[in-house]
Amino acid sequence: MKNKRLYKYCLASLIDILIAIVLTYMTLVISKKILDYLQRYTTSQFVYYFWQIWKRLKYGIFGESINIVIGAILFSVFYLLITYRKTKSLVAIINETEIMANGDLGRVIQVKSKGDIKNLAENINNISKQLKDITIAERNAQKTKNDLITNVSHDLRTPLTSVMGYLEIIDTDQYKDEVALRYYANIAYEKSKSLNLLINDLFELTKMQNSTINLDKVDINLVELLGQVVACFEYQFKSARMQSRINFSNDKLIVNADAGKLVRAFENLLSNAIKYGQDGYYVDVVTKIEEDMAVIQIINYGGSIPSIDLPYIFDRFYRVEKSRNSNIGGSGLGLAITKNIIELHEGMILAYSDEDRTIFEVRLPVK
Repeated sequence: MKNKRLYKYCLASLIDILIAIVLTYMTLVISKKILDYLQRYTTSQFVYYFWQIWKRLKYGIFGESINIVIGAILFSVFYLLITYRKTKSLVAIINETEIMANGDLGRVIQVKSKGDIKNLAENINNISKQLKDITIAERNAQKTKNDLITNVSHDLRTPLTSVMGYLEIIDTDQYKDEVALRYYANIAYEKSKSLNLLINDLFELTKMQNSTINLDKVDINLVELLGQVVACFEYQFKSARMQSRINFSNDKLIVNADAGKLVRAFENLLSNAIKYGQDGYYVDVVTKIEEDMAVIQIINYGGSIPSIDLPYIFDRFYRVEKSRNSNIGGSGLGLAITKNIIELHEGMILAYSDEDRTIFEVRLPVK
């Protein structure tokens, strides 16, 4: 490919040279005929004197070399005129790349030339765009890392502070009686469990995002799997004074997947529906098939998710502001883990929310 382009470029340059030579020769021939004609058929004194000067230059001072000099001048002029557009475009590209080199990566090179010059400009524009995208991605990654450190520090510090505080009360015998002792110990224990949940979820999410987790894939009937998961959540539904409703399709949604990981993902979605959908009483679990994808929808009828928050709810530690200030538990990583599990199975997860309901939709390829 490189040699072919080199040969093409050399051929184009040779054609430019040949065209300049032809134009030079034609100009010399035509100008000689014009001079002969004027000398023979006009009586103008100006033409006569010009012809005499030309004869002296040609046959006297410079001899026949005058033809070579004039030919070289004409060739240079014609060649510059032929290659002017290419040279102008190349200079424009050089000027634009100098501006890009100074940090203006958003600049786009505009050239009217065709062929290789145009391809060069387009390639530089593509490189500039990719470099700009990489720079933005690196900045976002740095911001995400900083946000992660901040959120982890916050979410670790809160339960750890409680654990240390109540253990200090116990250690310094500042409790009134055994009932108070057990109360403080129980609080420390519950906070320790929250801390353990956060650390385990963070570790699991990190493994998923670094692609260091192995999937034990087998053929699974997704409808049966969902039925079992919903059945295991009946106690949680009753405790929250809610009711589950299932609407499973008659299709056998067979997927090749890691059953344990999918159970974890659907458990996260059902737990999320119970936490934030209690005002709506019902949680619907719907399955259907669309083309070659199994579609699972988990719907709650509680408070809606603001449209400004929807694009970020699958980010690590992201919580809608009103829920962050509430006493709702969890590590803040459940939806992020769910998203990674679904994507590891070559699927996708989406969220929709309005005043009536909130839908989490999972799409997985059927076998």
